[in-house]
Amino acid sequence: MSRLSALCITATLAMLAQWAQAATLVASVDRSRLNSGETVELTLETNDVTQFGKPDLTPLEGSFEVRDTRQVNRLTSLDGDRQATTRWIITLLPRQTGSVTIAALQLGELRSQPIVLQILHSDLPLRANMAPVFIDASLDSDNVYVQAQAVLTLRIYHSVPLYDDSSLTPLQLADARIEPLGGSRTFEKIINGVRHGVIEMRYALYPQRSGELSIPALAFTATTVEPAAPGESGSSSPRPGKLTRVTSAPMSLTVRGVPAAYPADTPWLPARSLSLSESWNPDPPSSQVGDSLTRTLEVKAEGLSSAQLPALPGTLVDGLRRYPDQPQLSNQTSDRGLIGSRQEREALVPARSGTLQLPSVEVVWWNTHEDHLERTGLPARSLDVAGNAGLMVDTPVGAAGTEPDVAWPWKLVSVILLFTTMIGFALWWRARGQPAVLRAAQTGPSPRTLLDDLKRACQANDPQATRQALDAWARQQPETLADMAARFVPLSDALDGLNGALYSESGQYWQGEELWRAIGSILRSGPALDPAAENAGLPPLYPK
Repeated sequence: MSRLSALCITATLAMLAQWAQAATLVASVDRSRLNSGETVELTLETNDVTQFGKPDLTPLEGSFEVRDTRQVNRLTSLDGDRQATTRWIITLLPRQTGSVTIAALQLGELRSQPIVLQILHSDLPLRANMAPVFIDASLDSDNVYVQAQAVLTLRIYHSVPLYDDSSLTPLQLADARIEPLGGSRTFEKIINGVRHGVIEMRYALYPQRSGELSIPALAFTATTVEPAAPGESGSSSPRPGKLTRVTSAPMSLTVRGVPAAYPADTPWLPARSLSLSESWNPDPPSSQVGDSLTRTLEVKAEGLSSAQLPALPGTLVDGLRRYPDQPQLSNQTSDRGLIGSRQEREALVPARSGTLQLPSVEVVWWNTHEDHLERTGLPARSLDVAGNAGLMVDTPVGAAGTEPDVAWPWKLVSVILLFTTMIGFALWWRARGQPAVLRAAQTGPSPRTLLDDLKRACQANDPQATRQALDAWARQQPETLADMAARFVPLSDALDGLNGALYSESGQYWQGEELWRAIGSILRSGPALDPAAENAGLPPLYPK
């Protein structure tokens, strides 16, 4: 066997191993709660191109009647990478009520996960003479709190085929917000032994004031398909029948006001369930002065839209600078309605070392499922911040009031100062008789060069380069950057803006003009700050 053949076989085996590792058989259903006599669609999907045939449906026969199976092959291309998927859509009719499990199915070596369904007793009244097309409207509750969710379900049943020209009058309510719960769904239902097609639409209603809310009748119109006349060929195209119009019964919803037990100064949150979580980056949070920590708080409520969720309290702690991002709102549709979530992220930059105490976070809400007040919160926590030798900007927490004995160091410094003064005077006296020489070039960048670098970074509106240039310039100054900011308010404000650009997503909009103007004002106010100001001079802020 040649070397080339061996390489080809090795590559093929590696590719097959990669396919086998990534291949999956994923099972999903269009809904997990349904009434007896209704069908549900099970979807099996795999990306394994080496599998042939179809899944073994034998495990389903005990609990379901398999009504239909169809296969869909898809080939998608993204950035030159092609991916083939195979999907089987299986229509199932449950044989019993209660909790029914769709068993795990096998396709070659692949195996899907089981799915649990809830099959409810049908609440549709059985009528001896049902119309070929009729509409049914229902509410999941006829008594809710103001601004709480009520789910309206509309179902159009038809035992005759319909053309694709159907229409439904729009739902409009003056005193309620309406949120559609996804698009329309279609399935089948057996009624009195007759198979009916069902078109289902669901809405989440949020009444805005207490009292009685009237839900008007809705009209559905569609053209039926005329069955073929006796003696006609079955291959002839269907003929349009008559235009059918059916209406739903009007309904009313009782809306209660805010309970007296709810705190008056708290946003009203009526939800079926509510959760509050937090995450940190890095996790667990550990930091030193000047580092950036990202804290993310998320509140998720079942039965509320994201627009109803209030803002969460920010992390306001002395010694911790906060740079919040825009909140992220999202809605998710479930069998019980909407699940709204609000995510708030903030960058936290410690400004001093020690232990910082972060307060607890609490959300007050009303449990509509159990009808009582609840409080969901996160406990208070401690944040340990280490010192940063590169940023002489802070005094450790708890250090105030403790002063070490410094008498002997000052004595030693005085002796050294006297000795060096005498040596310096002797060298000066000797140098008087020497010819003048040029000043030796200093090593490293000059203060003027550092100042020019800082100016260019500010005018380029580059926060990262500006921060580096600012630190390099500040290291050659007689006082720290924090001391300069403490006695000069414009510099402190400019530094806050620079830090906000560094630790949040708004860095691309930062403008360095304010910081450069503050640096220029400090240098003009006192030449002692800049060792080279006497010789170099301050370059103009805005040269023409």
